[in-house]
Amino acid sequence: MSAPTTPTGAFAPMPGAAPLPRMVLAQAGMEARLMLRNGEQLLLAVVIPVIVLIGGVMGSDRIGLDFTRSAVDTLTPGVLALAIMSTAFTSLAIATGFERRYGVIKRLGTSPLSRSALLAGKIGALLLVEVLQVAVISSVALALGWEPSASVIGVVLAVVLGTAAFAGLGLALAGSLRAEATLAAANLVYLLLLAGGAVVLPMSAYGDFGEVVRWLPSGALGNAMREALNDATVAWRELVVLGGWAAIGTVLTARTFTWE
Repeated sequence: MSAPTTPTGAFAPMPGAAPLPRMVLAQAGMEARLMLRNGEQLLLAVVIPVIVLIGGVMGSDRIGLDFTRSAVDTLTPGVLALAIMSTAFTSLAIATGFERRYGVIKRLGTSPLSRSALLAGKIGALLLVEVLQVAVISSVALALGWEPSASVIGVVLAVVLGTAAFAGLGLALAGSLRAEATLAAANLVYLLLLAGGAVVLPMSAYGDFGEVVRWLPSGALGNAMREALNDATVAWRELVVLGGWAAIGTVLTARTFTWE
């Protein structure tokens, strides 16, 4: 007796979860579409960094900033780092916090998607959005006279590790606090790192405190971007720091993230 065959045009059942890479790619695509449809997140991700760049370049002389390079060459790598921090930490933390509040994360918890796969999917979506950020900010900077001397490897490693570090920390924050508390904490940390985390301004602008902030994820990312785009070098020490923060964030997320 021959085995039953599936009629033409019908779907054969495939019980079990999809392969992990396919789940991660599907989650990344969905997350990226949701982020691009959210005007508030695009404001934080693109418009604010562009305003910081233009304002810094136009007002550097008025506020007494003395750079060894031109203002646009000095500030552009830091503004790109700021954009990554805005998306990978602040936007991600706030969005995920409210997803937990409205039960979206709880529903994902009933699927085969693990915490690690959720983190990987969100990081993949962030990288897609960051391509748009880099394109827009770089275009504005070039129009202002930016003349980069870039190490492509250094830039790629800084972006990937910086995204992983801030995403891990953002998810750890969103996965352990209420949505309102996450909103307040994410914005507070963003402002503190913007003002004193050596993300936009070089570490030399902070005097002796610069040796402290270089160990923060903001300082490490900012300095890695500056060395990659201004000196065409790979900032290995800063990349190691970012890798350490990425590991810390991943472990915290895996251990403390709750689906509701």
